[in-house]
Amino acid sequence: MKYEIIIYWSEEDKSFVAEVPELAGCAADGETYIEALQNAQIIMQEWIETAQELGRSIPQPKGKLVYA
Repeated sequence: MKYEIIIYWSEEDKSFVAEVPELAGCAADGETYIEALQNAQIIMQEWIETAQELGRSIPQPKGKLVYA
């Protein structure tokens, strides 16, 4: 998948968090950076499958996001 994933350490959760900004509410976590990334890939696929089942539109990946 070609969606941007932002991964950061959450001191509060004591885990790495992986967010997918282009897919609203799509996020995962893990004890390691790699685990968070792998979990995010699973959650992205589930997010897309759920959107398809509900007949919702799926955003096209934009690649690198531009921050103001």
